[in-house]
Amino acid sequence: MSTAILTGQPVPGSSLEGDLQGLGFDVRVASRAADVEALLDRAPAGERVALVDAGFVGHVHALRLGLTDPRFPASAVPGAVTAQPSARAALARAVRAAAEAPAGDTALRTDLVADRIAAELEADDVPLHRPELGALVATVPADPQARNEARQAVAAVDEEEIRLRTAVKSRDGFFTTHCISPYSKYLARWCAQRGLTPNQVTTASLATALIAAGCAATGTRLGFVAAGVLLILSFVLDCTDGQLARYSLQYSTMGAWLDATFDRAKEYAYYAGLALGAANANGDDVWALALGAMVLQTCRHVVDFSFNEANHDATANTSPTAALSGKLDSVGWTVWVRRMIVLPIGERWALIAVLTAVTTPRITFWVLLIGCAFAACYTTAGRVLRSVTRKAHRTDRAARALADLADNGWLAESFAALKPRLPLPAPATAFAGAALLVAVAALTSYGSTWVIVAAVVYVITSGFALARPLKGALDWLVPPFFRAAEYLTVLALAAAADVNGALPAAFGLVAAVAYHHYDTVYRIRGGAGAPPLWLVRAIGGQEGRTLAVILAAALLPAQGFTVALTVLAVAVALVVLVESIRFWVSAHNEGAPAVHDEGEPA
Repeated sequence: MSTAILTGQPVPGSSLEGDLQGLGFDVRVASRAADVEALLDRAPAGERVALVDAGFVGHVHALRLGLTDPRFPASAVPGAVTAQPSARAALARAVRAAAEAPAGDTALRTDLVADRIAAELEADDVPLHRPELGALVATVPADPQARNEARQAVAAVDEEEIRLRTAVKSRDGFFTTHCISPYSKYLARWCAQRGLTPNQVTTASLATALIAAGCAATGTRLGFVAAGVLLILSFVLDCTDGQLARYSLQYSTMGAWLDATFDRAKEYAYYAGLALGAANANGDDVWALALGAMVLQTCRHVVDFSFNEANHDATANTSPTAALSGKLDSVGWTVWVRRMIVLPIGERWALIAVLTAVTTPRITFWVLLIGCAFAACYTTAGRVLRSVTRKAHRTDRAARALADLADNGWLAESFAALKPRLPLPAPATAFAGAALLVAVAALTSYGSTWVIVAAVVYVITSGFALARPLKGALDWLVPPFFRAAEYLTVLALAAAADVNGALPAAFGLVAAVAYHHYDTVYRIRGGAGAPPLWLVRAIGGQEGRTLAVILAAALLPAQGFTVALTVLAVAVALVVLVESIRFWVSAHNEGAPAVHDEGEPA
């Protein structure tokens, strides 16, 4: 249990001690200056400690925001300051510094300690989070009249309404904002009142989506209708888990990973369910469309991730295109139109659910592919324009992140080590190799040796593209080009094999590799860096896997190629899942900083 130290004389009639206990604090009272340091020293070393002025008047949610958010090592609101174990030493230094009062003072004033210690923490360069309170009240009144006015201000504000409103993302898609969040926030409150955690709701959302995929796989009209309804219900729960995390401040490293990972698992499992349903309904083979939808959606995300990482900490990061976008945001209707046309997860899942219920899997996939292709062109074109008009200086960290997202193995690294002087910039080099490989794989017959030649060229260009740090204006395009080359090559070769099971096996392989790529993104976003080098090399790197698939297609008959794809998919999945689960569980158990990644707009 966390410890809260009330400093100063308790105020008669104050509910502060009970409020702190309700927030999970073991309350101790320091009525004398010497007691503050003594109680701080006696507080368990591995727990959070808060110092709160006994005269504090304010909303309980203001205290919750200031004292219980797990994402920040130290935070404060007027009249209260807290430190997690990682900042306990800094808190102890601040208490001692506050006790060494300026001339004339010889002791720490216990009635106004929190704000003074917060100032000392900031003077010690400790990152101190100060949450935006808005209409919430948090103050230490100086006299009885001010206390009465503060209490009236507390009573005048509907604290629960604010808490519910701020549980909803400030920036979300049209469908989520107007069709889901108006009631899912109450479901989040219901879950909080019953002690449910965001991770439990996230798991329930995954289970619901998997049941939806199973219903779609039946191939019956009733199954398709049930699948659409359950997919929407899964999305409601998907929104609820984040709102529950914000409502109750239950942020965690594990929760952010589960939320992001399960979103992808749900969508891609549903694609597989639709493909199975089409086959069971009338023998329609739509596995190529299902795999194409997964490839397109994954490549869209890689564009998002790479662009954001390239500009995450860039300096002089200005662009006329970005300024125009900001101006458009001031016109209300354009905001919603621009959010809808990029098909965020809410609009995308609603589209899939409705089309599943009323049409066929083939129509569903074609509409999804056309919509996502348009969205991809729109967002990518905008980011290219921003990049070429932006005056930005990218950091070594950004270059390292892009290199990690490229996922090159030892083959490409060997060519990168040659440090060639190429006339083409990195994105052009990567695009040339990727376009050649995909074109040859798509246009030649199964087993053609020309694909091997194209693969050798691709391996070389993959290395050459990373021969220099990726700090150019468009260097963020390198990882998306690599993703498209690897995934589309697998799709083209499986389609060319033209045997039962080849495309489902290819779907499984791309799903396993895509998980590895998403896991890389989530580790970088969480500040943990990319997966270990041994893992990247063990699964071949993107160019090694691509070469392995091409050699299998060139050397094996079509049925043997299907088996090879299946074996490779299982091997990659086992290696990356075991290492990923080990890493995230260890990070959670070792107290990695809690995060709450909003990720793709819901």
